[in-house]
Amino acid sequence: MAGCENTNKHYNNNNSSCHHHHVRDTHGQTHKMSGGTSKPRTFAPSSSRLTDRKQKTFKIIVIGDSSVGKTCLTFRFCGGHFPERTEATIGVDFRERKICIDREEVMLQLWDTAGQERFRRSMVQHYYRNVDAVVFVYDVTRMQSFESLPLWIDECYRHMMIDNVPRILVGNKCDCKGEFAVPTNVAQRFADLHCMPLFETSAKNDNDCDHVESIFMTLAHKLKASKPMMTPSPQQFPSQDLHRADILSVSRETSNGGAEASSCYC
Repeated sequence: MAGCENTNKHYNNNNSSCHHHHVRDTHGQTHKMSGGTSKPRTFAPSSSRLTDRKQKTFKIIVIGDSSVGKTCLTFRFCGGHFPERTEATIGVDFRERKICIDREEVMLQLWDTAGQERFRRSMVQHYYRNVDAVVFVYDVTRMQSFESLPLWIDECYRHMMIDNVPRILVGNKCDCKGEFAVPTNVAQRFADLHCMPLFETSAKNDNDCDHVESIFMTLAHKLKASKPMMTPSPQQFPSQDLHRADILSVSRETSNGGAEASSCYC
């Protein structure tokens, strides 16, 4: 493809240390969808279709509690900067970024979903439709946001009964040194139990911008290759009570001197 440089990269799905090379991209605009009353100016089809013969579009949803930094992560990846001022997402926003992988253009469409139930209720079916990948986000300084992850995972499976959809766990706000409430080994154990790679990063810190890049580029390469990360099927997925037990278990092990995170070869 003319004007599209080859970006062969190796992205390791099990950690956030990845080899980076230049990616030529086009930063798109932000589109809002609020309560079903407004529509984005452009709405791309699911990844099962091509917007044209040369460009695939992948829909990635970013979910988690309110104020964990979902909007800032999508801004950092799509806009290349940290927004100094943000407002609570109402309904759904989505942002786009065009990237080039193996001389083929790929459009990543990041759907930034509201974390508050009263803003999400009318939109939930819409943003789960035709999802290609999911990013679960928690705040490393708020244990409550980590403990809410089982609820988000359960919601994902209720509305998105698709096997082998790539999923990634992200601990945001690592720039808040000395305020960590969720130990890395606890988060890693939870990620391993659910066969998700863990990334700890900061959307705010410019020094961590490569980590944010690697989160979404890892998904892009997986989706482009049509080889999703293995995940449990809905029938195999444990109940919400077991999810909570997972968190209590790994937290208890940590407080007792704890075991190392188990390895998952999914």
